[in-house]
Amino acid sequence: MSISAAQVKELRDLTGAGMMDCKAALNETNGNLEEAVDWLRKKGISKADKKAGRTAAEGLIGVDNGVREAAVVEVNSETDFVARNAAFQEIVANVAKVALAYGTTEAVAAAKYPGSDKSVTDTIKDAVGTIGENMGFRRSAKLTVPHGAVATYVHNAVADGLGKLGVLVAIETTGNEHAANAFGRQVAMHVAATNPMALTAEQIDPAAVEREKAIFSDQARQSGKPEAIIEKMVEGRLRKFYEEVVLLKQAFVLNPDITVEKALQDAEKEIGAPAKITAYLRFALGEGIEKEETDFAAEVAAAVKK
Repeated sequence: MSISAAQVKELRDLTGAGMMDCKAALNETNGNLEEAVDWLRKKGISKADKKAGRTAAEGLIGVDNGVREAAVVEVNSETDFVARNAAFQEIVANVAKVALAYGTTEAVAAAKYPGSDKSVTDTIKDAVGTIGENMGFRRSAKLTVPHGAVATYVHNAVADGLGKLGVLVAIETTGNEHAANAFGRQVAMHVAATNPMALTAEQIDPAAVEREKAIFSDQARQSGKPEAIIEKMVEGRLRKFYEEVVLLKQAFVLNPDITVEKALQDAEKEIGAPAKITAYLRFALGEGIEKEETDFAAEVAAAVKK
């Protein structure tokens, strides 16, 4: 099949591999992007492990919280300029308040906007005409605990509870809620920095684990060692994989000499009772949304010709 320059560029952006290597990978995999990434990794050409879709959408992430509950939302705009608009920021903050009460994206979208008879969705539609730019409520989620705290952290904050990335971490404990919240915030900062794949190894998609094992096996066999040795090599690499992507197994950002799991055990002294991280949420602005790229120079040249 014919491989386009756009396909080669996309694979190069994802993996950092050379153009000829990317073209060869796409040819070998009949243009399948995911298989091409794996092909490059097996050859040792790509270091790309699990890159998320390129972040392109603008807008804001908003968080709101009580003591044992917190919510996070994403509201998108066309430009970053609007994200700095006070009216837009007020909308996102109010949507976060609604999310604290209703939680799910569907429920929040249909719920009444604070101080209005209109829904959140309709209020944002009305604001498009006022602010002068297309906007949309994309998603929301909520965490609660029966005892303990749900801590929050907003990265690149432009105002209180508003920024480009928001994290919630639920700490369940019968101990001191303020101490639990303080530690939870540290973990939230860690999650913002490392973007773990799951809280525990058991929560990782089995298909993702099998994919990693297949890649590790292929790489190990290139060493020419016996199957028994290869099996042990794969086990070791899989352990390393878990240490990189599982929250509790990761080296704690604030003290890389210990894991997050060990940091939690140490924090129990301050909390005054056993504690458990039960869940976390990480919303990065625009993740998974592709924005059409434009060649500004080409646009100017085209305009001149008209």
